[in-house]
Amino acid sequence: MEMDYPDDFRCPISLEVMTDPVILSSGHTFDRASIQRWLDSGNQTCPVTKMLLPRQPSLIPNHALRSLISTFVGPTGGTKHVKQSNRRGSSPAADPDALLASLTFPADARSLDRVRDLAKESPYFRDLVLESGAASSVVIRHAGFADWPELQETALMIVLELSLHGDDAKVGLVADGVVDRLVTALRNGTPGCQALAATTLTSLAMLQVNKCTIGAHPSAIAELVEVLRNGKGRERREAATALYVLCSFPENRLRVVRSGAAPVLVELAGYGVERAIEVLELLGKYRGGREEMERVDGLVRVLASVLRKGSARGVGDALLLLNLLCTHSTKMRSETIEEGVLDICQGLVEGSGKIAKNACMLMDTLQDRAWD
Repeated sequence: MEMDYPDDFRCPISLEVMTDPVILSSGHTFDRASIQRWLDSGNQTCPVTKMLLPRQPSLIPNHALRSLISTFVGPTGGTKHVKQSNRRGSSPAADPDALLASLTFPADARSLDRVRDLAKESPYFRDLVLESGAASSVVIRHAGFADWPELQETALMIVLELSLHGDDAKVGLVADGVVDRLVTALRNGTPGCQALAATTLTSLAMLQVNKCTIGAHPSAIAELVEVLRNGKGRERREAATALYVLCSFPENRLRVVRSGAAPVLVELAGYGVERAIEVLELLGKYRGGREEMERVDGLVRVLASVLRKGSARGVGDALLLLNLLCTHSTKMRSETIEEGVLDICQGLVEGSGKIAKNACMLMDTLQDRAWD
């Protein structure tokens, strides 16, 4: 009788069980031979999403799915198994292969601690975890399980280490559903877990395709904004950094604005969180972002304070943001003039470098007679 394979094991092109699954930049997985034939035939789009692909698209091995197929199919199925240790009598703590094979949910705290330590120390061990579908599944599941905060925090540390292992790891973790677990940690985790979850989202979003996937998640951006609104210290700073990285993908700027981030970011900017100003500057490049910021009381006052007291980086971002706002809004231009920003800029143009240049640009905008 023919084995009933899960649909996820089958290539969307050939409909056969994959022997060498690879991830396309669209985020979908195909058997290497099938997608290579598709590309060699002159196709320049993803077969599933029709997304336009780079001229020479990368085919990233999906180690986690390959391991799952290998475990499901067995040794006669043509897939390569993860090498297992054949040392007899070795304890799981002393044998990395045995340690991963022994992981279950819920995991023993000492075993999970050992996985964390090895993941931090050894690139080879990180490969083992990523290639072991069962082990990575246990870790990812714990990352979203707030009932055991200590285990959750350890699991989040492991996931963060894995996400730093390279682009293959970043794509593979997202394909394995880690974003759902990270969002749960943002929603229900301790402050430490929230900070780790936000940091991991930042790491994953360094890859362009993941910016799109994370941004499109129904709750990821909203939960980051909630951490900004209700968190403190480290978790707030990490959430702001995650939003900054995500907002380099233009479509995510609309999502951030719709999540009500603008007033929260302005408040944080007033407290001296410069990453908040960087996010606002990115939102200012989008019309909806500028319109939303116009509705926030005290924005110009906060930015003027940054110009007077902020670091060089904060001053530069505040100048750019004010120029964006004043270029498109008479109301913002009037408020900026009333706040005494022209006098501040007079002092800044006496310097050199980007700050002087940006101050000069803002002065030109504020003194443009075409507005009168």
